[in-house]
Amino acid sequence: MPLHVSFIVPVLNEAESVRMALNDLQGWREEGHEVIVVDGGSDDATVEQARSLCDRLVESPRGRSHQMNAGAAVAGGEVLVFLHADTRLPLDALEHLQRFVDSPAAWGRFDVRLSGDRVLLRVIGHAMNLRSRITGIATGDQAMFVRRAIFEEVGGFETVPLMEDIALSRRLLPLSKPFCVSSRAVTDSRRWEKHGILRTILLMWQLRFRYWRGEDPVHLARLYYPNVTPSKAASPNAATKTK
Repeated sequence: MPLHVSFIVPVLNEAESVRMALNDLQGWREEGHEVIVVDGGSDDATVEQARSLCDRLVESPRGRSHQMNAGAAVAGGEVLVFLHADTRLPLDALEHLQRFVDSPAAWGRFDVRLSGDRVLLRVIGHAMNLRSRITGIATGDQAMFVRRAIFEEVGGFETVPLMEDIALSRRLLPLSKPFCVSSRAVTDSRRWEKHGILRTILLMWQLRFRYWRGEDPVHLARLYYPNVTPSKAASPNAATKTK
């Protein structure tokens, strides 16, 4: 089956880094693949920086789940790759995505490496990949990908402010195990280093446990984003607009 990929990149106030993130995708655009940027209401120059480097620029209510669903709704590719703005795909990503398309798998993800040089960051990345292979659960940092028809079949991302990647993994697992790509996507480690690596690990463990116990993701988001109030305007049926 020929490969046609839609790379969906949710952004919010990424003016300083969005050009670098999208520049990495330009060679694949030239090969006929599609880059969709979904802005969640940036109040900086993100939109202006991104406009010439994508095929579609979409406005959406704030929140990754809303933004990624909005991107998927206008995507033309048979494979959807959900790529955080601070994550870089490996150079051989398309080769692996072609193997995925030729496989029976419904969805997949890349291994991940955190960008910093500290040994502990390497250990964290290894642990994330190992845990994902054992549990079949993927995270957004691992650049999840899914067949568009399957994504639509399961209803896309749940419109929650946190844990949308885990929720989607759980709905996809009955269809197939994830197609795990050993080539590593590189995710910026600034968040980990800014808030303290060990502190961030403990917070993530706490959030995952509380989510597993059934706690409302809205409550968990207040712990993860202590200075941000989840958008009340965002709703599953909120309108999107293509610029």
